[in-house]
Amino acid sequence: MKFNDALQWFGAVFIMIGHLLNTLGVEYHYDVLNIGAFAIGTLAFLAWTIRVSNKPQMTVNIVALIFMAFGLVKFFA
Repeated sequence: MKFNDALQWFGAVFIMIGHLLNTLGVEYHYDVLNIGAFAIGTLAFLAWTIRVSNKPQMTVNIVALIFMAFGLVKFFA
């Protein structure tokens, strides 16, 4: 498996974990864990977009990370 493919799959797995935790978070309060999982997945996808020069997806990932940072600040404030 090529590194770029592995990077995408790593990101995809963590995005799916984030969605799972988001679903469970309503009952179990996994807010920080789902944001963390989404952040790891998004960082992996951001690294991939830099490697393949996919500027639109790079922009989406940067904006998503900014929103997640605001979510973490709001959670801990």
